[in-house]
Amino acid sequence: MDDFPRDAGAATHDNADPRRIVLFDLFGVIARHQRPGALEKMAARCHASPDAFTTAYWTHRPPYDAGRHTASVYWTNVLNALSRPADAGTVEDLRLTDIDSWSRVDDRMVTYVRYLRDRARVALLSNIPADHADAFLAAQAWLHDLDHVAFSGKIGAAKPDPAAFRHCVVSLQAAPADFLFVDDREENVRAARAAGMHGHVFTGQDALAADLDAWLPTAG
Repeated sequence: MDDFPRDAGAATHDNADPRRIVLFDLFGVIARHQRPGALEKMAARCHASPDAFTTAYWTHRPPYDAGRHTASVYWTNVLNALSRPADAGTVEDLRLTDIDSWSRVDDRMVTYVRYLRDRARVALLSNIPADHADAFLAAQAWLHDLDHVAFSGKIGAAKPDPAAFRHCVVSLQAAPADFLFVDDREENVRAARAAGMHGHVFTGQDALAADLDAWLPTAG
């Protein structure tokens, strides 16, 4: 973790919650990465090679994650790149398979995140398309207990864009130095630190707990 001075230019509010804020990434931290074999399954659905499908899938992903493209536009672009017909049935099958492939959570980390709410404000900042976010919110009731949830497809900015971090600072009426951002991707943690937050590159719950025990005020 790095120590930063409080940002004098940040918005302050007399009635703001003074507790520190742990801002979590979702995938690779609280939720699992994409289900193994999912890309191959989707490639087979549109009769494409796994390599070609994977390239098209990720090439067209950023505007979908950032809420600039709908699911229909995203999947049409992927299928067009593969020279495959973008009929409504194929698009919907791919969309639902994709959502399911990102639906798993780490139950141990969910329990830990809920425990932390007794010691700090807890929020989430995730790169995830809007329709995936809706599915996650419907399936994971614990998300509704967090102090703030920011999904890139909903807020129109994806990490490491500084606008994604600014959204959280403004929404939680805090200063950047009040945050510790937790992500498994080092480039996102660097971006959070550049925005004035503390940062932790997630490698496992035990290392995170040790860092948070040092950073958070002692209970009581």
